[in-house]
Amino acid sequence: MKFILQFILRLLSKAVLRKYHPEVIGITGSVGKTSTKEAIFAVLSEKFRCRRNVKNYNNEIGLPLTILGMESGGRSMIKWLEIFWRGVLLLLKHDKQYPEILILEMGADHPGDIYYLTNLAPCKVGVITAVAQAHTEFFKTVNQVAKEKQIVVTHLEKDGTAILNADDEKVLAMAAKTEAETIIFGFNDKAHVKAIEFNIIQEMEKGFLQTKGVNFKIQYGGAIVPVFLPEVVGTQHVYAALAAGAVGLSYGLNLVEISERLRSYNPPPSRMRLLSGVKFTTIIDDSYNSSPLAAVLALRILSEIKVMEGGRRIAVLGDMLELGAYTFEAHQEVGAKVAESRIDLLIAVGERAKIVAEAARLRGMVEDKIIQFVDSVEVGQFLQKNIHTGDVILIKGSQGVRMEKIVVGLMAEPSDAKKMVCRQDISWKNK
Repeated sequence: MKFILQFILRLLSKAVLRKYHPEVIGITGSVGKTSTKEAIFAVLSEKFRCRRNVKNYNNEIGLPLTILGMESGGRSMIKWLEIFWRGVLLLLKHDKQYPEILILEMGADHPGDIYYLTNLAPCKVGVITAVAQAHTEFFKTVNQVAKEKQIVVTHLEKDGTAILNADDEKVLAMAAKTEAETIIFGFNDKAHVKAIEFNIIQEMEKGFLQTKGVNFKIQYGGAIVPVFLPEVVGTQHVYAALAAGAVGLSYGLNLVEISERLRSYNPPPSRMRLLSGVKFTTIIDDSYNSSPLAAVLALRILSEIKVMEGGRRIAVLGDMLELGAYTFEAHQEVGAKVAESRIDLLIAVGERAKIVAEAARLRGMVEDKIIQFVDSVEVGQFLQKNIHTGDVILIKGSQGVRMEKIVVGLMAEPSDAKKMVCRQDISWKNK
């Protein structure tokens, strides 16, 4: 059945692309794809008719659905027939509101995935965020991951644009493998679109230290403009904004316009989002997923955040999944990072996270600062009783560990969870 759905969706979506000729911006990478997609949408959507993937529509089923402007039919054949018919109507009639630009996140769990997606929807602009050990269950080495990801830029025509991360050596090396124009973004001096003066913004408010977001400046050529990203922390969002800035420049926007439009950037749920917690705590919700690189970056930010007197930096880290043979080494690396960071309490969640706890202990973290739990439900109950006013709590883990349950249990306003936290629909809550 999946093969039949995939075949029909492919036929319809390719026909729609041939009829309407939208420009496709393809985004891939081991981390940061969704944030980058949202930032690009924020930059371009005021000037152009744009559409981007919703939910996790970044695979052989989701990408065609995005092209058609439909949502999944789930297990209902009637809904799928309706989707096919609406796709046919797009071909029979002319939709004057069809997007000029499709901003498509492209995921790769298996070798060949990116080739399939770029063959389905050839890109005008290709964006690669980073290459790291993520989804390596079906990729033996990180070099194989890089080889898969680079297809997003190597398939570009000469009149296309490759947007590449200057701070990732494997991504930067892809500039030599594409005939397209290349725009490099990042923090180092090789970047064309460069971030400088990055800061985490914290202010005293009503007697409590509040974390507001991050600011930095974008430098391009001789111009420099400030950017503020509210309700998030982490360089991950800065990279997303820089990539979006590079895309904006390729579409003729200037830095002032890009900075203004980034104000409307709507960070995706549970990607380094700042939430108010019970007992006047701060939650850094990064519970959507996890990988070694993303976990290390999150820990670095947690260590840089100031805490008020009596407050603690708490890292709640769950299993990292789909790492294959790299599983043990990856969890060890994260545990070592915990030990060298200014973390006051480590809570490890799940069987694999025990490796994180043990690595942190071996690297010198005090025994009574390490607590282990089997699942996220137990953690939520423990934290509700044991957190202190002023604590800053990072919550991160792979999807299968369901770390978002901890987040919801600690939110000061749990009624906001539906719009701010991942996996809040009925289908997920019933799992």
